[in-house]
Amino acid sequence: MYDEDYFDDKNEFFTLDSFEFENGNVLKNLKVEYTTFGTPKYNDEGIIENVIVYCHGSLGNFASMKKILPLVGENDPFDESKYFFICLSALGSPGSCSPSSTNLKNKFPKYTIKDVVNFQKQFLAEKFNISHVLGMIGNSMGGFVSLTQAIEDPDFADFIICGVSSYKVAGHDFILSKFVNEIIESDPDYNRGEMTYSLIRTLRLANLAEFNFGLSKKALRDMSNEELSAEFENFGNESINVDIYDVKYCNESCMYYNVENDLGKIKSKVLIISCKHDPHFPPELDGIPMSEMINESELIIMDSDLGHLCFNELETISSQLADFMENFEG
Repeated sequence: MYDEDYFDDKNEFFTLDSFEFENGNVLKNLKVEYTTFGTPKYNDEGIIENVIVYCHGSLGNFASMKKILPLVGENDPFDESKYFFICLSALGSPGSCSPSSTNLKNKFPKYTIKDVVNFQKQFLAEKFNISHVLGMIGNSMGGFVSLTQAIEDPDFADFIICGVSSYKVAGHDFILSKFVNEIIESDPDYNRGEMTYSLIRTLRLANLAEFNFGLSKKALRDMSNEELSAEFENFGNESINVDIYDVKYCNESCMYYNVENDLGKIKSKVLIISCKHDPHFPPELDGIPMSEMINESELIIMDSDLGHLCFNELETISSQLADFMENFEG
């Protein structure tokens, strides 16, 4: 059994010579942070054919793949002897090419979810010579990436697992993103392109706006007000370790995400994982409608007080995941 810190020091790096954004901007020498895990199996052309790509949530990184560690043992759904996993820190996340890691700050090119997809696809092609994968697993923003990839290139993946995610950002999630933007843009120091004391304070406030959208309402209600206050303070203090420009750019890349009219293009087998108590993407508004719009998709609704963070206890749906993965053992 692996502990949750297993991936923390297992990062590797690759450099893309150049990358063109949707808006036409081009950057040179882009750093890609990534990790691999499992057992590669090669076809006759020497290309790995059992790749599963893990796509992390907003401003996560390569180590987010630790969420599946409880399920990689022998005969588990993601048995490490059967699959080869790749997880990279996405475009915009600080381990890879981002506003902070390039030091471009607010001069970094604006990027979209499609750019995140293309960055990942280019990395897989250049580093591993991979143009087709067995599957993709994505949680939250990673679900946006997985769905967009399946739409842009319907033959890219045999399956995708889309967890605590949606086909669009709308309603209170769109307003939350607008609110975070308003907080950041209200600070006149933002346009200076460098961190100041004022921006650190603004960053903390912007991140605190997200506090209510992690755990379920029940989990928060079960805490005493003293416990809640302490958790709130800790959340705010930890959040200032993230660069405000990374936060702003990632927030904007997600807020206009909408693939509702393109779901019919998906050919991959799709498993949707929703959480009954997810404050961001509740099943009745996101998972269930999405399952009805994607041909022959399957839906699992978790009952977890972790809410939007329920991917941290995927072992509770191990049997359902095993049933789905039986179709892709090769």
